[in-house]
Amino acid sequence: MVSQASRLADVRYDIRGPVLRRARQLEAEGHQILKLNLGNPAPFGMVAPDAVVQQVAASVADSQGYSDARGIAPAREAVAAYYDRIGVEGVTADDVFLGNGVSELIVMSLQALLNPGDEVLVPSPDYPLWTGAVSLCGGRAVHYRCREDLGWNPDTEHVRAQISDRTKAIVIINPNNPTGAVYSRETLIELLDIARRNNLLVLTDEIYDQILYDGAQHHCAAALAPDLPVLTMGGMSKTYRLAGFRSGWLAVSGPKEPIAEYLDGLELLANMRLCPNVPAQHAIPAALDGGIDISGLLRPGGRLYDQRDRGWQLLTEIPGVDCYKPAGALYLFPRLDPEVHKIVDDQKMVIDLLEQQYLLLSHGTGFNLPSADHLRVVFLASVPVLEDAIGRLATFLATYKQ
Repeated sequence: MVSQASRLADVRYDIRGPVLRRARQLEAEGHQILKLNLGNPAPFGMVAPDAVVQQVAASVADSQGYSDARGIAPAREAVAAYYDRIGVEGVTADDVFLGNGVSELIVMSLQALLNPGDEVLVPSPDYPLWTGAVSLCGGRAVHYRCREDLGWNPDTEHVRAQISDRTKAIVIINPNNPTGAVYSRETLIELLDIARRNNLLVLTDEIYDQILYDGAQHHCAAALAPDLPVLTMGGMSKTYRLAGFRSGWLAVSGPKEPIAEYLDGLELLANMRLCPNVPAQHAIPAALDGGIDISGLLRPGGRLYDQRDRGWQLLTEIPGVDCYKPAGALYLFPRLDPEVHKIVDDQKMVIDLLEQQYLLLSHGTGFNLPSADHLRVVFLASVPVLEDAIGRLATFLATYKQ
């Protein structure tokens, strides 16, 4: 018998765990599953602009060898120029690492940082790869509370209360997955001041930075704190609808001297993987330098805007369900009133929903939320599909008991 490594014992990634396995079993039995569980644009007909794909195709013949371990120079230059345009000082191509998606860079950034028992402040709810990666790298994720009554902004007093002498870094996910919150400038300044006062490395996941609604403004954390070392992560998966290309970046800003040894470790890890996928890197300058405008999707009459609004409206019409209206990203995160829907095990609930309605959603505790009273609904599907899906959810909740 071959057992899994003991270091995996505390690693959870529930949004792709037992629920997804049960969905695959049902599909194998011939059932058609309506999947609103992943922020994957392509299956919903949202594909990248032709100019980006054509540039990648034209570059394939020149992509047969390894690139620089950090990635091809034109892509790193395009990322540096992007951050210069949004007010981040001093980022050059040498400060940019490309990766096989942001996911790889999250793991690399933590592998280079953590010793056994070190702590990282991670929001709750979070994109669960962050918590899982901290555990995989031998650290301990300490969750700070984001409050629904504050528009899912972090509770900065709670952040302060979680700091110990083992705390090495703070993770900021803005716009947030799964809540759709776009953090206020004041909140970000407070979080950055906490990092400053406690000598914490700032790791900020901003992959949804251009997906904003109703005039919401995204404030890049690195632009607000030029005196702090900040690692900012972004990529092609969401704004440019190239999730399958696995093409992301990490940009290092702020003073380098305090983190010089850490950056040596990050470069070592980049060298060990030889290089990121080379053809996919060509998508980055094509997208960032091409002046591609997605604003039409995000205003009234635009596809994402209308899907968000209709999904939110339908969810809030279900008895015992309320929902923060997301200001960014691709997700609705409805709350089930515990007085109406007495849910003890939300993972069991989404499996029961799957088996009864053939609808696949994600449960809130899978995002490291401590209570079993939330679901995540992806609103990438067309309005008629969302109406069908949320109708199934309403039918299910009308009679469901645990």
